[in-house]
Amino acid sequence: MKPLIAAIALMLIATPALAKKSCDELKAEIEAKISARGVKTFTLEIAGKDEQKDGKVVGTCDGGTKKIVYKRG
Repeated sequence: MKPLIAAIALMLIATPALAKKSCDELKAEIEAKISARGVKTFTLEIAGKDEQKDGKVVGTCDGGTKKIVYKRG
């Protein structure tokens, strides 16, 4: 029982560390997914989390300090 509790505790501690992707890495992943769906013209922009940008927020990166904004066309 103790090893199970220890394993669960370690997973809960490690999960936030895994969620912190670099912005360039996440942007490349999102670009690949959008392109795979056949979208030809679009832009992805990395902005500060409080910065106002036109478009839709499609991801956050660098531990939630930045966001990736998608704009079609």
